[in-house]
Amino acid sequence: MLTVSNKEFWFVVGSQNLYGDEALKEVLSHAKVMADTLNDSGQFKYPIVLKELATSSDGITQIMKEANYDDNVAGIITWMHTFSPAKMWIRGTQLLTKPLLHLATQFNESIPWETIDMDFMNLNQSAHGDREYGYINARLKKNNEIVVGYWKHEDVQAQIARWMDIAVAYNEGFNIKVARFGDNMRNVAVTDGDKIEAQIKFGWYVDYFGIGDLVAEVNQVEASEVDALFETYKDLYDFDYGNYEPRVWEHHVKVQVSYEIALKRFLEKGGYTAFSTNFEDLYGMEQLPGLAVQRLMAQGYGFAGEGDWKTAALDRFMKIASHNKETGFMEDYTYELAVGKEAILQSHMLEVDPTFSSNKPRIVVSPLGIGNKADPARLVFDGGEGEGIAVTVADFGNNFKVIVNEIEAIKPDTPAPNLPVARVLWKPKPGFTQGVKEWIRVGGGHHTVASLHVTVEQIEWWANLCNVEVVVIR
Repeated sequence: MLTVSNKEFWFVVGSQNLYGDEALKEVLSHAKVMADTLNDSGQFKYPIVLKELATSSDGITQIMKEANYDDNVAGIITWMHTFSPAKMWIRGTQLLTKPLLHLATQFNESIPWETIDMDFMNLNQSAHGDREYGYINARLKKNNEIVVGYWKHEDVQAQIARWMDIAVAYNEGFNIKVARFGDNMRNVAVTDGDKIEAQIKFGWYVDYFGIGDLVAEVNQVEASEVDALFETYKDLYDFDYGNYEPRVWEHHVKVQVSYEIALKRFLEKGGYTAFSTNFEDLYGMEQLPGLAVQRLMAQGYGFAGEGDWKTAALDRFMKIASHNKETGFMEDYTYELAVGKEAILQSHMLEVDPTFSSNKPRIVVSPLGIGNKADPARLVFDGGEGEGIAVTVADFGNNFKVIVNEIEAIKPDTPAPNLPVARVLWKPKPGFTQGVKEWIRVGGGHHTVASLHVTVEQIEWWANLCNVEVVVIR
């Protein structure tokens, strides 16, 4: 399973020296309670590390410099306990390259009307400090996010946690390396794009390899390795022999097993976390990789078919943000247009992500009808149900667009005994007609990454960090 290196978030609390040592001691005490309580809440997958109080320009600048060069730091969370003059924050904020979250909260939930006095007012000035601090971030065009509410409330903590996931994924975006086996599918427009600009905007690094480079790796796989991995499949999947003799069926499956081993080995050697293949470029391959690709997607690798490197990288990004839960490459195939049942069937030739599976997948061998290769093995299953999003990245020549559509995934209620591929069914929002029409109108492609865990808000946060236009169909 692909994992993300250890990450943490620094908690930087703003104040100033004019309040005196006693006041600053109380500010620090409150900050420690907040950091400890948040870490103990169980809401966060990444630790929150309290830094020294931010009371001077030099101190703030030093914190931001250290954050930039510490690979473990995924972002900065700031809280203005009191009034913190914003000129102190200018240089450090200018230098900061990590995601920034302004937590607009205060230590106490309610105003203590019976005891409140000027000492309390002077010390608890978050509402005052938030405006001063927010102004300088806006003036610096920092593209930071703001979470507002009481820090102990679960909804506030959940929003912080969702932002953390995007901050981690954003940082990891600069480590996403895509291996393209072959070029884009010939004559297809939407899967092409500017790789240099994508690296500048998103951090994605894309390399081309001839299919012969993969074939050479496949030829190095030992039969004993294939047999050992094949044995593990018996507990994970149902074996559907169909009309094939068991010996022939197992040969077709073991070809995919060898592809899985070779692909993973190739990707690990080069540090690649995403990849694409192309059915038009299979010289030396017995089959188009299908089951092998699905297995790697289940392990967290990003993928897209037909050389679509943008969607492959986006897939890896969203898998990081979702912790690889019900997130993966998808393709619009065919419509259900019966009144009251309108939906879009999502599938692909072979490579539907198993993280969507609502039932135990079965391994099926069947002709592909494209690519002129031997019958490939694949996992067949039905997707689950739930609220989610479909996302694509489109290159419009002078800019990228991140296009998002909210969806409702539904479980198919009719068997499809002759369909030898996995299927996911969903309804686009706000309704079928408007959702489809607007997706087409703004230039959304047929390849997407769907997720039942990543939210529209998170994608908007990410696009904001990347300074890329985002279009949300509503």
